[in-house]
Amino acid sequence: MSCGRDGDLGGPTEKCGVVGASLAGRDAARPLYYSLYALQHRGQESAGIVTHDGFQQHDHVSMGLVGDAFTEADIDGLKGSAGIGHVRYPTAGSVDKSCAQPFTVSFKSGSLALSHNGNLVNSDEIRDELAGKGHAFTSDGDTEVIAHDLARNLLEEDLVRAVKRTMNRIHGSYSLAIMHDETVLGVRDPEGNRPLVIGEVEDGYVIASESSAIDTIDGELVRDVRPGELVVLRPDGEGYDTYQLVERDRPAHCFFEHVYFARPDSVIDDNLVYEVRRELGRKLWEESGIESDVVMPVPDSGRAFASGYAEAAQEDGSNVEFAEGLMKNRYVGRTFIMPTQDERERAVRLKLNPIKSTVEGRTVTIIDDSIVRGTTSTQLVRLLKDCGAEEVHMRIGAPPIIAPCYMGINMATREELIASDKSVEEIREAISADSLAYLSKEAIADALSVSQSDLCLGCVTGEYPYDIDDEETDRDVTRPVIDGASD
Repeated sequence: MSCGRDGDLGGPTEKCGVVGASLAGRDAARPLYYSLYALQHRGQESAGIVTHDGFQQHDHVSMGLVGDAFTEADIDGLKGSAGIGHVRYPTAGSVDKSCAQPFTVSFKSGSLALSHNGNLVNSDEIRDELAGKGHAFTSDGDTEVIAHDLARNLLEEDLVRAVKRTMNRIHGSYSLAIMHDETVLGVRDPEGNRPLVIGEVEDGYVIASESSAIDTIDGELVRDVRPGELVVLRPDGEGYDTYQLVERDRPAHCFFEHVYFARPDSVIDDNLVYEVRRELGRKLWEESGIESDVVMPVPDSGRAFASGYAEAAQEDGSNVEFAEGLMKNRYVGRTFIMPTQDERERAVRLKLNPIKSTVEGRTVTIIDDSIVRGTTSTQLVRLLKDCGAEEVHMRIGAPPIIAPCYMGINMATREELIASDKSVEEIREAISADSLAYLSKEAIADALSVSQSDLCLGCVTGEYPYDIDDEETDRDVTRPVIDGASD
């Protein structure tokens, strides 16, 4: 299910994280639990694990953070060497337990559990069709739509053909961790929009949204799941089989995974995220570097960018100092209540506090990954000038966000996006910075060593790799016609 709501500093928020494991001779629940901890940054609304012991399914799903959602007794009760897990931050579906995942279904062909990262753009059409055929839905999320469609296809096809049939009907972004009885599957959408990787542990194999989850359980990254590929983990950790079910001429990898969402220590599509961000920072200096006394990141998202920016500046002979001049209060959570305008304006000061000696009487460049509404940037510039900064320059490690994301990331509406109707100079004036510059789309593609045409750049171009109502596309794409299952 698509996941992400605006955080307390107004930036784009996380999506979801999925994980699956098939092990030999031990329960999968505890490794899944640790993996979800490693993916906590991708969702803080709910967490869940479903396992299968060869005879029956066991599940525990709860609202809240991973550490709050499970007790020791909960983990001990999740028997079985195969299982899947999920952390969620919703953008599609309600914020309640009915949409928490993994989603489970029992039907004539066995039991089914499904975890989803991404967002379908045709879920309503499929839901209406299935409801007309007697399917009863318990949530308003798109994950349940996938589960019901797959369950129906499993009544008529073997596992691989059933998955392919569902993939040919759903349209949008998705990485799925599925468990059919004790068999764990991983599926990545044909455009490869959302990340998914395969890992190996001592006694089996895992799939996960990010490689950092595999590292956490002492595993080794095998490779990325390819766009349109199905990975079937054999029971008891004996290996895995792969099937290329759907082919596309070109992928549409989400560039924002590398810019913001993924953990810096994760490897996604053969790129270490931390090094990509440092390279983006270097390119930011090349494109729009400005002399200042100090360069500092907005923690934590701007740290790697600022490191690369400062290094490139120093290599060019600049005397700029890299400093952690903004200290983050990690105990102010996303749920902090700010009922009045005065309190909302105080939110940044509660979250971030400048080191006065670092900025007073100096020219400062602050680096961040994005500007969404502009509220946080405005408050940061004011905060630094109030602390004595002579000039405040802002550099952004991504192009301006001019359009919403429909692929499972909350980028706000066009009306709320400051760049949707303002030029860079107008945004600079609005946030009261002495200068402002964004990174180019060309620099993003260069840093990832891919063509721009192989990326999803919808939020910065307004053109999408999927057929979305009332939006432009960046390729020849047609939404599936939902009038019954198609092969």
